[in-house]
Amino acid sequence: MPSMCRSKARLDGKTVIITGANQGIGFETAKDLAGRGAKIILACRDLTRAQKAADGIKEKTKNENIIVHQLNLASLASVSSFAQKINETEEQLNILINNAGVMAPPKSNTEDGFELQFGVNHLGPFLLTNLLMDLLKKSAPSRVVSVSSSLHKEGRVDFDDLPWEKREYVPFDAYGDSKIATIFFTRELARKLEGTGVTTYSLHPGVIKTDLYQHLGTSMGWKSGIINTFAKWFGKNLVQGAQTTIHCAVTEGLEEKSGQYFSDCAPKQPNSRARDDDVARRLWEVSEKLVGLSQQIGPAEGSSEA
Repeated sequence: MPSMCRSKARLDGKTVIITGANQGIGFETAKDLAGRGAKIILACRDLTRAQKAADGIKEKTKNENIIVHQLNLASLASVSSFAQKINETEEQLNILINNAGVMAPPKSNTEDGFELQFGVNHLGPFLLTNLLMDLLKKSAPSRVVSVSSSLHKEGRVDFDDLPWEKREYVPFDAYGDSKIATIFFTRELARKLEGTGVTTYSLHPGVIKTDLYQHLGTSMGWKSGIINTFAKWFGKNLVQGAQTTIHCAVTEGLEEKSGQYFSDCAPKQPNSRARDDDVARRLWEVSEKLVGLSQQIGPAEGSSEA
């Protein structure tokens, strides 16, 4: 039986941003946290589908405080515009959930020329989190939760060809690279935020039958049938798949586990490659340059460890 989040924590008066929350586990996460009383901001590429999702959440939870904003993680300009709007209109941000992602598409690039999975799964959330960091710190204690994958174990960071510009493109290899980057990002973010009251967690949601598998037929051919069949018969449903995200967002007492990787609502050791803090620091520095970020994050002057 899949693990379920057991926390009964309420989120009344709290503000939550969830990327890609118009469908899948993002939608289920949004619905759960709205039921706990939070103000939910659905950050989605498709505003029509996002508004439909928001209406569904309102009807289900009776929480009218559900807002929709456009965010395209494949565009750094869209990320910057979204963050600017949030910083100008929101007084607090208590939980940021980097949920949106893309899995094993045919070779394609973001608006800024990066391989799509690396751009959407890593660079977009990296920039978004950094641009919202002052608001998160102002709202502390606050949390950043980022969805990774068990397939990070197939990933590695090739600093000689980080955005997959030179190598032959292999969809699932690129996916693994983007998801190990999520774990590195979370570890380094935790180190930088020590003492600020902002904590951060990465997670594997489980094998779930969602739209994330839409590209498998193109990228994997006959193997896609095996994966889809496994997901259908042995995978989690959407509610079950959202539980570890919800656990990391709301469960009390996780502060000392900042930077850790979770699966089935519990800390789990990621692949040994994902525990190299030197790689995490270097990836952070390279990512800053790729997204054009100059600000540095860390404890505010005079702050003490929370």
